[in-house]
Amino acid sequence: MAKIIVWSPIALSQIKSIYEYILDESGSVKIANKVIDKIILSTKIIFQQPKIYPADKFKYKNKGDYRAYEVYNYRIAYRILKDEIRILRVRHTSQEPLIY
Repeated sequence: MAKIIVWSPIALSQIKSIYEYILDESGSVKIANKVIDKIILSTKIIFQQPKIYPADKFKYKNKGDYRAYEVYNYRIAYRILKDEIRILRVRHTSQEPLIY
């Protein structure tokens, strides 16, 4: 059974910051939209297959419910819960990883 996708407030704030950064650097709404759309659409596969990506190596004492993957050098971390998949954060891979 498919679970619902829920974006955390932090992840939504990070998506907004990514959009603004790309728009500022490239000057192109088209490019900024393309990157954000690709990140958001990438969650479609975890909607159907939540365990498709590997366990998040930066999660301390992870029992497999925290997972992560990359799109356009952005790392999307999520958690599999009983009835939902929660998108926790979206960070550029050049940033220092957070141990959480």
